[in-house]
Amino acid sequence: MRWGPPPPHSEYAWEEDRRLYRPRGSFDYGGNERGLAVGMPSDYYYDEPYYKRRYRPTHEPPPSAGGPPGPPSPPRRRYHPSTWDYGSDEESRAATPRKGKTSRARSSPQPEEILRLPFTMWMNSNAKNHFVATIAEFVGTTMFLFFAYAGTQVANAGAQNGSKTTTNAANGFSPDVLSYIALSFGFSLMVNVWIFFRVSGGLFNPAVTCAMIMVQNLTFIRGILLLCAQLVGAIFSSFLVSVLFPTQFNVRTTLSAETSLTQGVFIEALLTAELVFTIFMLAKEKHKATFMAPVGIGLALFVSELIGVYYTGGSLNPARSFGPCVVSGVFDPEHWIYWVGPGLGAVIAVVFYKFIKILQYEVANPGQDEASDEDARKVTEETAARKEVV
Repeated sequence: MRWGPPPPHSEYAWEEDRRLYRPRGSFDYGGNERGLAVGMPSDYYYDEPYYKRRYRPTHEPPPSAGGPPGPPSPPRRRYHPSTWDYGSDEESRAATPRKGKTSRARSSPQPEEILRLPFTMWMNSNAKNHFVATIAEFVGTTMFLFFAYAGTQVANAGAQNGSKTTTNAANGFSPDVLSYIALSFGFSLMVNVWIFFRVSGGLFNPAVTCAMIMVQNLTFIRGILLLCAQLVGAIFSSFLVSVLFPTQFNVRTTLSAETSLTQGVFIEALLTAELVFTIFMLAKEKHKATFMAPVGIGLALFVSELIGVYYTGGSLNPARSFGPCVVSGVFDPEHWIYWVGPGLGAVIAVVFYKFIKILQYEVANPGQDEASDEDARKVTEETAARKEVV
């Protein structure tokens, strides 16, 4: 059975710039025309202008009630001159470019391939992510400590006979010097955390890194890589400050004459606990003000430095104390407190953070993240209702 030629122009109907085409009726073996009257679904279909081909779907007619099955449905009808291709309309539009233009399927890269270097295509995604985060943490730590050390160097420029941040041999105690150092550390941390927190987290502190590992916010491998990057960044930033500025390299942390080792350990621990807990609540716990977390983190370091600079040098960061000691080649006998104290402070912050998480601190004062008083009141009522049910 052969199909006849395409229907004449009179059988086309124009409607909203589309062509409705009804194919010729087929004939059974007795010569009778078999069309839509036997219950066959409609064969009408639309063909948008400028499409390269037209298809009519094949329909299987329902069997006659109580009689023998009829002849099989005709195969799908295709009109395709020699220059037309096969396949779906979408495939044709993608594979058949217009004259003078490049095919979109060949020229447009996939979204995941944009801005990807050719030599990184073979790399495992986890390995590449670890590499990017490690490089960003190294650069971020270098920038943070460079500006912090440089500010400390400027503040201690009058103490040419000293090599500590806690004493000023030439001028004695000076609140202006301590405030200048605290501002240098606080603002430098705020700016660089804001820059790098979307890449590596913007930790810049081995104590904070260990705390994030303990609360399972970082994997162990990522944490070790970031910790190594922080130590190397601290050494490199110390080297830059020592060679760029003509004044004496004067950024090491030591205890004041009146501060004992035990006092130094607990001062560092409490100040570090304040900083780490601030990071937990503002950065790890997501809320509507998370994007402002770098401001709170920088202010937390600034307040801690106002207290700690005079008594311990205000380290709160093992890398901050380790870098200058490596560059200057001088490790004071009390250097160990700048590892033990911040580490103890990180543990204190983790314990308290997990304690309030177990007690579901979110329901103690609900509605704090809502945009309006009405939304906050609804959240408070829902929380109270859940408590009554429990």
